[in-house]
Parts: sequence; C-alpha cells; structure tokens
Amino acid sequence: MNKNTVIGFVLIGLILIGFSWYNTKIFKEQERARFVADSIARVEALKNAPKIDSAVLALNDSIAKLEQVQQMQLLAAPVYKDSLLEAASKGEEQLYQLENDKIKVTFTSKGAQAQQVLVKDYYTHDSLDLYLMKKGAGNLAIDFYTDQQLSTSDFNYSKVAQTDTSLVFRLQFGENAYIEHVYTLPEESYMVDFNLRMVGMNKYISRNVSQLGIDWRLDIPRMERGYDNEKNYSTIAYKYPGEDKVEDLGLRKASSSEDISTKVEWVAFQQQFFSAIMLAKDNFESGDLSYKFYDVADADARLMDCRANMVVDYKGGDVVEYPFSFYYGPNLYKVLKSYDYGFEKIVPLGGWLIGWINRVVIINFFDYLSRFISNFGIIILLMTIAIKLIISPLTLKSYMSSAKMRVLKPEIDKINAKYPKQEDAMKKQQEIMALYKKTGVSMFGGCLPMLLQFPILFAMFRFFPASFELRQQGFLWADDLSTYDSILQLPFNIPLYGDHVSLFAILMAVSMYFYSKMNMDQMPSGNEMAGMRAMQLYFMPIFLLVLCNNFSSGLSYYYMLSNLFTIVQTWVIRKYFVDEKKLYAQLQAKAASAKAPKKSKFQQRLDEMYKQQQELQRQQAQMRNKRQ
Repeated sequence: MNKNTVIGFVLIGLILIGFSWYNTKIFKEQERARFVADSIARVEALKNAPKIDSAVLALNDSIAKLEQVQQMQLLAAPVYKDSLLEAASKGEEQLYQLENDKIKVTFTSKGAQAQQVLVKDYYTHDSLDLYLMKKGAGNLAIDFYTDQQLSTSDFNYSKVAQTDTSLVFRLQFGENAYIEHVYTLPEESYMVDFNLRMVGMNKYISRNVSQLGIDWRLDIPRMERGYDNEKNYSTIAYKYPGEDKVEDLGLRKASSSEDISTKVEWVAFQQQFFSAIMLAKDNFESGDLSYKFYDVADADARLMDCRANMVVDYKGGDVVEYPFSFYYGPNLYKVLKSYDYGFEKIVPLGGWLIGWINRVVIINFFDYLSRFISNFGIIILLMTIAIKLIISPLTLKSYMSSAKMRVLKPEIDKINAKYPKQEDAMKKQQEIMALYKKTGVSMFGGCLPMLLQFPILFAMFRFFPASFELRQQGFLWADDLSTYDSILQLPFNIPLYGDHVSLFAILMAVSMYFYSKMNMDQMPSGNEMAGMRAMQLYFMPIFLLVLCNNFSSGLSYYYMLSNLFTIVQTWVIRKYFVDEKKLYAQLQAKAASAKAPKKSKFQQRLDEMYKQQQELQRQQAQMRNKRQ
C-alpha cells in the first residue's frame, strides 16, 4: 500500500468521525428543544386546568342548589289535601299516661295509641322492669279511604280530655267531623278499653268504602332466660266467636302466617308467660296473621315480630263506634278466665283429659297451698306425695299382679317344656291361659293400673313449662323453676343437650336408673329380654337426661321425687305386703280347689283355631306320605 492510499483512508475516517459527532450534537439539541416544548405545554395545561375545574364545580354547585330548592318545594307542598290533616301530620308528638296497680301505659299522640306498657310487680329474668311493649316496638293504625288513602298512625291527635282512668284523643277533619280514640283503664285490671268513634266521617269517607283496616304490629321482647324454651311456648293465637277452643299459628316454628276469611273475636300475641290480646267486641270480619322469631343474638333482645292485619265492617252513619279492648298482662289461668272471653284457653295445658287434670286438680292444688306456703319447691314435694298416695292402690294392684305372674313362672316353664314344638304353640297358649284363669291372675292386671297413671305424668309434662305460678320461683340451687337450672355453663354447645348442665335433670336420670335396676328382677329372664332390660336400665335415663336438660327444672324435680317415692313404695310393698312364698301357695291352693272353669268365648275361639290347625297339619302329613 503506497503513501497516498494511506492518507486517503485516514481522511475518510476523520470525515466519518466528524459527521457522526455533528449528527449526535444536532439530535441532542432537538431532544432538548422537544423537552422544553413539552414542559411549556404541560405548564400551560396546568394554568388552564383550574379554570375548567372551577367552571365544572360551579355548574355542579348550581345543580345541587337547584335540586335542594326543588326538594324544599316538594317538602313544602302539602301531602294531604285537607289542611287540618296536613297540620296534624306535621304536629309535635306528645306523651300521656294511664296507670293503675297492675300496669302503666304510655300513650303517644302520634296515631293516638299505646307506645309503651309496663307490667307491674313482674320482672325479666335479669331483674329489669318488665315492658311487654317497648318504645318504638309497636304500631296501631286504622286504614281507610277518603279522597286519598289515609292511615291514622301518620297523624298527631289532639288530647281533648283526661282523667285518672281515661284519655281521649281527637283527629279533626272538619268543624263537625273527627275521629276519636277513647281509652279507659279500670282499677285492678290488665284490660285497657279502646273505643274508636267516627263522628261526621260519612262526609269524608268514600261511599264505596265498606271496610276499615285495623293493622296491629308488636315486637315482643325477650323476658325469660331460656331462649329455646321461651320460643317454644310463644305464638299467635286467635278465637272464633261462639267457639270454645282457641286456634293458633303453631309452636316451635321459626315463622308462620295464616289468612283468615271468617270472623274472629280476638287475637293474642302470646309469649310464654305474658300476652298482648286485642279484642273486637263486635268481631273482626277477617284478617291476616303472621309472626317471625328474631335470632337469639338480636341486639335489641327481641323475641318475635307479631302482625295482625284485620278488617272490620264500616257501618256508615253520622256517628260510628267500634268497641275494642287490649289485654296486657300475665298468662295466669284464673286471671285470664276472669275476663270471660276465653283468654285462658291460650295457656297450653293439654287436651280434654290432661287439660281437665291441670285445670281442675293441679292448678287449684297449687293455688290452695300457695296461700299457706311460699316455697314452691315444698309445694311440688307435697303435691308429689299427695299424687302418690292417691294412686297407691293402683300401684299396689300393679305390683301384686306382677308378683303373681312372677311366682307362677315355674308352672309356665313346665308348660313350655311340655310343648316344645312350634306347631303346639296354640295349645301351649291355651294351657297358660287356663292356668291364669284357675289362679285368678290377669295378664293385663299389671298394665292397666300403670296406664291409668300416664294421664297424670303427661299432665305434669304440660303443666310445668307453661305454669306461670313457677315463674322466677327459686328452690335450692334453682333460681327459676319454670326454666332449666344450671350448675355449670359449658364453653360450647352440645347438640340436643345444650350449653349448660342441669343438676335436677342429672338427679332425675340417676333416680330413674336405680328405680329400673330395682325392678329388673320382676322382668322375665332370657336372651330375648336382654334388649328390653338394657333399654329400661340405660337408654331411658340417658334419653330423659338429654331431654330434660333444657326443660323446666320444676318438671325434672317432680319426676325425680316421683321416682324416689316409687322406690320407697316398692320397697314397702315388698317388705310388708307381699310374701311371694305364701302368694305361690295361695295360688296353688286356689288352682287345686277351682272347678273346671267355663271356657270364655276367647278360649272357645282358640280351641276352634287349634282344631283347625291340627286338621291342616294332618292333611299336610297325608299329602307328604302320598308323594313318598
């Protein structure tokens, strides 16, 4: 390579390097100019942005002010065409009270209705005043149509008169037209009379209106300790006019409703021990009833939401009156019965026989002893002794019958050995029955006396959970015999059993175990009876322990006492009334001296069936021989 060529390559390289440097410098200057331009654009945008936002905000503010003005204009516009009603709808609420020795009722002018009801001398399970109706928990409205649909609960009435026992509210429609609510609370009464008067309203109520709506709603508060027990005995009940029995929407349901198309005399919002009852003395024409229980963890401690949307006939005329009454008080059988409207039928005392035992015997027994004895645990003890003494002849007869069956067992075993074959079962049964007849033993002698005691047991089962007399009556460790007693609160809930331990339920189960064990020797032996023995000895005590853990402690206490006294009775009968050796000798002597007993119709039928069986077996044997 010569010198000129080298110089040429060097110059070309320098030119390329210089061109590259120049392009890079121009590019950087352009980028810087673009950055400056973008920055200026952003600044300009920021300068203009507040002006735009301010305009938008100003527009929005104008719109909001316009809407506010429109709302104020709407609020200022009358809702009701009648100026008196419009003024009443915006009136200020006033409170008034009626009070006697039984209840204190606070009335509100808003709807001219009861706002709060205090039942005196009774308390909730946590020792608070007992309000059957709390403020804001209820509503009573009369619905009707004039030139628009109206509900009286939307208006403030004026108080026009008040005395110690009465209160009169009035809602004015015109100079001589008004609706009047007249409340009267007599002395020593749980009943508030409510007279609804419509004066001159025929000028306002449309001519085609034939009925008025009576809408009654009430949230019944929780008042007892055991939520499940309180819930299980609470419902809505009602009574048809002229009927003896009371209907209800059912117990132990989360909610229930019913449409009633016929006349109803009264409706009761029934809690376990207290009720609010609305009576229509001229009857409701029809209605819809419903209730729904609140959750156990309800923040306001409400038990159930009760609603009665009832209908009455609109009579028309210049003066129309509707006589109603409200009962706010305890579910005491005799107190309810004293009003002579059948209110007492809401107390769940059982059917005709069991209910009769509770109404006629048990309640009167409790009432009589409570005049002299204040401790209901002792009253239950005395009642148990009295019942056991009254039925002791039946107990003795039952035991004697069982003892006769037991001492005849050797004779029965001889008959069983005499007829070991299955085809001789009918003949074996005939001889056993003949033996019983000769000795004067009845197969059902031990069962019938026990069956006669079952109505008493069932009566106690119905009486104790529904007995107002036991409410908040303490005994020993139980502070309320109407609900469960708890000696230990569990940190968890056991299905069916609960979250607590009832000592009375445990003692009842233990007493049943020992009573069953004591009577094991009266049961026939053998493998076929092993299951029955195990059920009587173990299953029944455990089953009742689980069942009674959440029941009334008074009921468990009564069953425990009943078992203990039955154990004592059985021991006394065995010790002093029955000598099984002498009894066996007496039965043998009676059988030996007895004449050939005349066969009963039942025995004659058995003989005939036995002959037919023998003939059938003979024919079958002949057919088998022919085949061979």
